Amino acid sequence: MTESYAPAGTLLGLLQRGRGLGALTAAEDPTAAEAVYACVRTDWRWDRLVDERHLYLARLLRDLALPLDPVADALAGDEEDGGQAARVLELLALGGSDEARETLRAYIREGEHWLSVLESVSERWPVEWWEDLRDVARARLGADDDPTPWARAWEHWGISIPRPDRRPPEPHLPTAPANAELLAILADPTASEDRRSDALYVLYHHRDPEPGLLPLVPSLGTADGEHSLPLVTGVLRKLGAHAVPAARDWAASDTRWLAWEGLRVLAAHGEPRDAPALLAELERDWARRTWCGPMIMAQGLGRLGLDAAGAVPLLRRFWVRTPHSYERPAYLRALAAVDPAGLDEAYTESLWDCQAEARLLGVGHAPERPGVRTRLAYLRDDPMEAPEVREAAGARLAGPTRGAANGAGEAVRRGLE
Repeated sequence: MTESYAPAGTLLGLLQRGRGLGALTAAEDPTAAEAVYACVRTDWRWDRLVDERHLYLARLLRDLALPLDPVADALAGDEEDGGQAARVLELLALGGSDEARETLRAYIREGEHWLSVLESVSERWPVEWWEDLRDVARARLGADDDPTPWARAWEHWGISIPRPDRRPPEPHLPTAPANAELLAILADPTASEDRRSDALYVLYHHRDPEPGLLPLVPSLGTADGEHSLPLVTGVLRKLGAHAVPAARDWAASDTRWLAWEGLRVLAAHGEPRDAPALLAELERDWARRTWCGPMIMAQGLGRLGLDAAGAVPLLRRFWVRTPHSYERPAYLRALAAVDPAGLDEAYTESLWDCQAEARLLGVGHAPERPGVRTRLAYLRDDPMEAPEVREAAGARLAGPTRGAANGAGEAVRRGLE
């Protein structure tokens, strides 16, 4: 839903993207409450599997001392499986909010999507917070419900839930075929797409890479020409740098999937002379507002270091504006490799970022300046924080104090805009 995102420099736009600057700005904006509630009501994540927002929003609610009634209303009105409000309340309870805990317990008793909420809190809360809900769960569990068999609640209560058989189908090929047989299938223009996919599956699971695959790669597309066959990327990854010469030709192809496979190889194994191709792809991503995947080109440019200095302005733009917060740490790492100067504000801001990986970068690299050690202590002591971030913050605080830098607050709020 990025077409509806607010501009990246506004408070709402910053909060939608989960940027640390949004949290810093909200702390000084008396009108921030509605923007925070808007982000609780609407799940703005570009990719809900990897983009993190729940801890970010929970902290905003707690640190701004905002009432939880609107969050409870969002929970009650959510048409999805407990939704974002449930995850936020779950964290707030871990952070010490009795109101959040009781709101979710009441929802498990009466709410529509109680099942997913119960399973989630049973994984994250102490047993004594939900153990007494067994009779409620038994009474509410109906024939149309689809509980998760391995959820902690059912195992703890001794309630048997059938486990589905999700084993992948076996490929329809002879036992342990030789690579020559597999390559012959892949080279056969009359072989079905399924049969060629099966051949790639077996080839992928062979111990050693197969260089004989390289000349066949341009023919390994789907029938509609839009995508590569499954596992082409995985098989090429096993070939590593051996695929680079061929990848340079693929990267120049007009066939989009083939060009992408070539660029992916060059990002992982290319040389300085490949930097223009990676940068050109990143520029195309920016022009198309492609948010999922540019990090691969950024990582490749970062790997090339100073030879990719021309990428700095574009990397900064992606870091500031991407709604796909999972990719933001990759842009910061690439900037650090290509042009490490001038990142103090970005590292300091990252201590407030929604992504745990970004906060780890901040913990590791934010300069010693007013407010940084206070924030490190906050991360170390917050029971809602990811264990690895708490541990890293504690280790940083326990180590020697680094050379001091000048003031932080206003400099961070200027960010990299």
